[in-house]
Amino acid sequence: MLHLHRERRRFTPAEYFWLEEQSDVRSEFYNGEIFAMGGASLAHNRLTSRLTQELGNQLRGGPCEVFSHDLRVHVERSGLYTYPDVLAICGAPQMLVGRNDTVVDAHLIVEVLSPSTESYDRGEKFRLYQALPSLHDYLLVSQDSLLVEHRARGASGEWGRQIYNSPESRVMLPRVGAQLHLGDLYAGVLS
Repeated sequence: MLHLHRERRRFTPAEYFWLEEQSDVRSEFYNGEIFAMGGASLAHNRLTSRLTQELGNQLRGGPCEVFSHDLRVHVERSGLYTYPDVLAICGAPQMLVGRNDTVVDAHLIVEVLSPSTESYDRGEKFRLYQALPSLHDYLLVSQDSLLVEHRARGASGEWGRQIYNSPESRVMLPRVGAQLHLGDLYAGVLS
């Protein structure tokens, strides 16, 4: 049987920005490819909203600020353009030259796991995020069970990993000046 290989169309970052501006659909861009980001479940939306609100309340008036899923992050070293579910930036946000919707720094990134993206968020996307020099905390939040995975960059650059899966657990984020109580975060989310 003969199989024909079709080369995928590669896009430039400028084409990606133009296409995004023409559409209501947010998308991720990596290695010349554009990946549309689908809708999210009720649990995913509840968790994202609570994370944004809780972190925002704790960070208000301090040096760090929280942003939701509508702010794009560019990881220059890996070439990734993406929209984390939640992120925090300490100090003045560093913008991509010529853009007012894309930052090049994030100190905390939170991804709420979806069945279709979980393996990517845990693996390749985390690898791409590690090329962001400012990043020191990465949270993976399950929408299907009470589970938060915290990956933190140590002083020598190595990444540690801690799992939280109890309603009494508190995820401590001292570098941004916040903590998350799992019981409060997940209240009413899981059926």
